[in-house]
Amino acid sequence: MGQTSPITDDQAAANSPLLTAPLRSTMLRLAWPVFVEQFLNFLVGFTDMFLAGFISKEATTAVGLAAYVSWLASNIFTLVSTGTVAVVARHWGAGEFDSATRAANRAVAIASLVGIGVYALIWFAAPWYAALMQLHGDTAGMVVRFLRIDGAGYLFSCLTVAGAAALRGSGQMRVPMMILGCVNILNVVVTTLLSGVGPAEWLSISDRLGIPKFGLDGIAYGTLIARTIGGLLTLGVLSGGWFGLKLIRREISLRGEPARRILRIGLPAGLDGLLRWSGQLVFLMIVARLSDNESERTAIMAAHLIGMQVEAISFLPACAWGMAAATLVGQSLGAKLPERALAGGHEAVKQCAVLALVLTAVFFLAAQPIYELMHMDAQVHAIGVGPFRFNALFQIPLVIAIVYTFALQGAGETRQPMKVSLLGVFGVRLTLAYVCGIVLHGGLLGAWVGMCFDNTTRATLVAWLFRRGRWMSQSL
Repeated sequence: MGQTSPITDDQAAANSPLLTAPLRSTMLRLAWPVFVEQFLNFLVGFTDMFLAGFISKEATTAVGLAAYVSWLASNIFTLVSTGTVAVVARHWGAGEFDSATRAANRAVAIASLVGIGVYALIWFAAPWYAALMQLHGDTAGMVVRFLRIDGAGYLFSCLTVAGAAALRGSGQMRVPMMILGCVNILNVVVTTLLSGVGPAEWLSISDRLGIPKFGLDGIAYGTLIARTIGGLLTLGVLSGGWFGLKLIRREISLRGEPARRILRIGLPAGLDGLLRWSGQLVFLMIVARLSDNESERTAIMAAHLIGMQVEAISFLPACAWGMAAATLVGQSLGAKLPERALAGGHEAVKQCAVLALVLTAVFFLAAQPIYELMHMDAQVHAIGVGPFRFNALFQIPLVIAIVYTFALQGAGETRQPMKVSLLGVFGVRLTLAYVCGIVLHGGLLGAWVGMCFDNTTRATLVAWLFRRGRWMSQSL
């Protein structure tokens, strides 16, 4: 990494105030812009799901399944983002700013290649994905078409992911927030205008402007446009070099040690994401087989997808405080301050757990109105409300698992979290979901028992890994 001896407190302060400021306020200062960013990113999917609820159960299924594909894309992109945050933060904490810039440029190059691969995968796998979910006829056609239009946006959102990761590694959290804010505003406006569905007061604007109504396709095109502009804005910010990192044409390359370092750290994290997503795919297949009646099966799938979309609210603070922990851990290790890294991870979990407790209460008490807001079908409400209340009780384990995983990844430790995911998803989630949901005829609640106990298992194990502290000697 270049610098091998510990730096002084004065040097640490010069490199990054994150290394000497009070820990609690530092964590809050790092986390809140990412929380806003994550909330705005959540609203992209939430708006799509909300608008689809005005069309049909089939449209909700299409948008909901696309959200799972979006999660797949995000998990694949972690092989870039995780390695980028760890490498840039370590260099930044050590005061090696040219090396941090070089790593950021390599990240953009890797992300571009990954984005092309993700879109190719979505295009060719879309019909298979619909068939796997036991969708047929018009519903299958809607899902395939939506996925192929929506998937083109990943050619640009991969750039947003890589650029945001590099900026966070340098401690710059507000710029990604502002970019995602633009993406969200564009998505809400454009998807509403192009879809031609939604509350009456929204539709009156579209009618006055004389914009054609594309229905479900309009939702897909609106999201595509928003993601494309987000990627272009990210490239513009990095090209300007206003925040310490700058795109340099000759450095945008797949060659050299920085690229190898990013991939060496990121590949286990990407594999971890793929394992979790593969488990979720099998989990979806279990949900799709909870009933033999096609109409009831569609309602169960819609209830599940709505529940997962709303629960994503818990991921917002978890990912925000997790990313903040990753930045602080990486920079602290780069500055040879392992004790601050350890304390930073614990502080992130404490702060996030408070928010998770609030969400537990909100989800449990407001389950019925949440489902009534998200869908017009009473059958969907009846199926989803009870399981959603049960799931509400497991929000604290969920955020513990996420935050400590991010903290470990910020140190460059990605292999052990991958093993934990393998055990939790395939050993706990799928086993219990199949037994409780199908064998014991527990329906959606039975399937979600597996999901909740998986989150609890992973929370316990990653907390133990972080407290054990072997990651503090992790080299990049």
